[in-house]
Amino acid sequence: MSMGSALTDVSNVALENRVIGFSGSPRKNGNSDLVLKKIVSGVKDEALPADGWNLTDFAFSGCIGCEKCRKSKICTGMMDGMSLLYPELQAAKGLVLVSPTHNYNITAWMKAFIDRLYCFYNFENDRPRSWSSQLSNQDRKAVVVAICEQESVEDMGFTLDAMKRPLEALGYEIVGELAVFGVFDKAKVREQEPVMRDAYALGRKLAASLT
Repeated sequence: MSMGSALTDVSNVALENRVIGFSGSPRKNGNSDLVLKKIVSGVKDEALPADGWNLTDFAFSGCIGCEKCRKSKICTGMMDGMSLLYPELQAAKGLVLVSPTHNYNITAWMKAFIDRLYCFYNFENDRPRSWSSQLSNQDRKAVVVAICEQESVEDMGFTLDAMKRPLEALGYEIVGELAVFGVFDKAKVREQEPVMRDAYALGRKLAASLT
């Protein structure tokens, strides 16, 4: 990834039939990272290029609402780690988001990442403002995964929806989701063979939806 390509208008980026994925866990090589890697392996086994990263590897902040992106069509208000990720997001048709549940919701890193996708919206001047997405109508697909220590849907809270709804608004079709319960200790999800099988299958399903 190159910082030099960070300010490309989305309309000039050629879509590629590949998948990128992000883990929003601050605990590297933990459960979220392992699930993401398994999904990526499923994508690759369908002969589709795929890469995955942990968001904590990129130093970036949440959206500050400067509205500079209304003219530039990309975030120019802050030049940080997200500047490296925008070209990847623009180019890849497939997207994977994985987050542990923190206080009934996605992590702060995943929330900041999603908020920084605000630059891909186009807004009109009416009130409330009408809007559209630069990423819509491009056959983009996504899968989302939430991981929770507790064992009930109630305790997982909004984690899945907090990823699904913004992606749908941006124009992604959610082709699969996975809710993982009862996992906390670092990397313990590796011992849950059904979960790892489901994650692998989710990757293959995402790849198949893009071909």
